[in-house]
Amino acid sequence: MDSSFHAQILDNLSTAVLVLHPDLSLRFISPAAEAMLELSQARSVGLRLDELLPDQLEFIARQHREAPPDGPYTNRGVNISTSSGHTLVVDCTVSPLIGEGRNVLGLVIEIHPVDRIRRISREEGLLTSHETTQALIRGLAHEIKNPLGGLRGAAQLLARELPDPELEEYTSIIIEESDRLRALVDRMLGPHKQPRLLPLNVHEVLEHVRTLLQAETGEAVRFVRDYDPSLPDLLGDRAQLIQAVLNIVRNGVQATASNEGPRVITLHTRVQRQFTIGSQRHRLVCAIRISDNGPGIPEDLRESLFFPMVSGRPEGSGLGLAISQAIVARHRGLIECDSEPGLTDFNIYLPLEADNAKT
Repeated sequence: MDSSFHAQILDNLSTAVLVLHPDLSLRFISPAAEAMLELSQARSVGLRLDELLPDQLEFIARQHREAPPDGPYTNRGVNISTSSGHTLVVDCTVSPLIGEGRNVLGLVIEIHPVDRIRRISREEGLLTSHETTQALIRGLAHEIKNPLGGLRGAAQLLARELPDPELEEYTSIIIEESDRLRALVDRMLGPHKQPRLLPLNVHEVLEHVRTLLQAETGEAVRFVRDYDPSLPDLLGDRAQLIQAVLNIVRNGVQATASNEGPRVITLHTRVQRQFTIGSQRHRLVCAIRISDNGPGIPEDLRESLFFPMVSGRPEGSGLGLAISQAIVARHRGLIECDSEPGLTDFNIYLPLEADNAKT
């Protein structure tokens, strides 16, 4: 087998792999490790482990100095911080490459995120609950719209028969409220049209949303951009994706309104390789993270955040996130949320395969 075949195998591994020289400088980093650790092979190869991940995998250097390993060993529950400040809890398996004379030729490090299974399970739960909610809303919409149509028609007929024109004020109220309820049901259902898929650069979508909200907020909110220029185009509906992102970013802007200090929204993009959304594994995924430094989402709302009519603000409609999730789901993607006081992340995952939309 030639080297290109081996390279293809490594490119398709979902496990993050690092290969080190005996002096603990990096010899090879797999695409999965690049995505997980937010490192670039071009910039990382040749650097020592303590330069790449200072104070995080020091147990490897310590073990190598004190007693070079003669077999694999695993350290569990290791905390690793990425360049963007996110902390991963991983299990690290270190295997020495033994040559002739029992000389250690290098080390192979396999990194397994311990929360991967939990994340996949959570995603499947989100997808299932979203589909259940949408089915419930569609059934409810059918049951509501039928009597509303009859009520509106009856009010129109009654208005024509009223002897006193002043009484038409009451039938007008019935008609207007019927229309308002119908519009509310339509908003709960989300966009009616199937996505019109065209190649698009997701950064153009993010920049459109940023420009729009920057014009609304002026200097009150600082937008930080951390884009991956290597991100390929994806097939998507530009208008619908703008709506999905706008709902999330606007929520972040509103959440930071109570900040005593700076209000910051961060837009971050990366390519994820061999990434699982729900139960389906994708070779390439566009990962968009939208962060705000607001007070965080209350604990009691986090599990139901994407349900219609759920909002953490008294004046909120509770439809924005539900609509965003519905749009992303139509692109076979998913939105997740992680929140703590001072930092809320909304992560949007969109497959980069050509068949990434539901029909």
